[in-house]
Amino acid sequence: MHPVTHLLAGWIIADECKLKGRDRALVAWTCVVPDLDGIGYVIDLANKALGRPATDYYQYYHHDWMHGLPAALLVAMVVSIFAIEKRRTTLLAFVTLHLHLIMDLVGSRGPNPFDVWPIYYLAPVSENLTFFWSGQWPLTSWQNTTITIVLMSYCFYIAVKRNYSLVSLFSKRADLVFIEILQARFKKQF
Repeated sequence: MHPVTHLLAGWIIADECKLKGRDRALVAWTCVVPDLDGIGYVIDLANKALGRPATDYYQYYHHDWMHGLPAALLVAMVVSIFAIEKRRTTLLAFVTLHLHLIMDLVGSRGPNPFDVWPIYYLAPVSENLTFFWSGQWPLTSWQNTTITIVLMSYCFYIAVKRNYSLVSLFSKRADLVFIEILQARFKKQF
């Protein structure tokens, strides 16, 4: 699924589990972290734009370095260093990273029905324990779009009710403006 969808899901889980401030942000971002192994896409595009020999880093490394148990353990250890409520935040980070894997297993196929993205659960250590689903939805499917819209709507609801939003991950000032706009528009509905 799309990184924005992962971020929305991570934010909702962290918020519903009553994490505060930094811990909520750590768990929300952890749900996106596995897609860092997609950075090869930028390198591939840059090589093409600069007339360098073509590379396929995205194809080779996306879903390989950060989409499995070794990454989940490593990320959870890093989160534990920065977390305030260490046990709960670390556990939720581990869980949301796995939620990312499940979301990708369900809805990250390419445009071709045979372009299925498997999850190599033990990668990069081993290719054993590989998961794939032949019914995987395309990344641009109506199912993924619907899930994103539902998650976004729930985030708006949380923002109106609790006076903070996902925007706070980027800017406290922008979050205040965003909340003010949402509450002016939707406060009476909730």
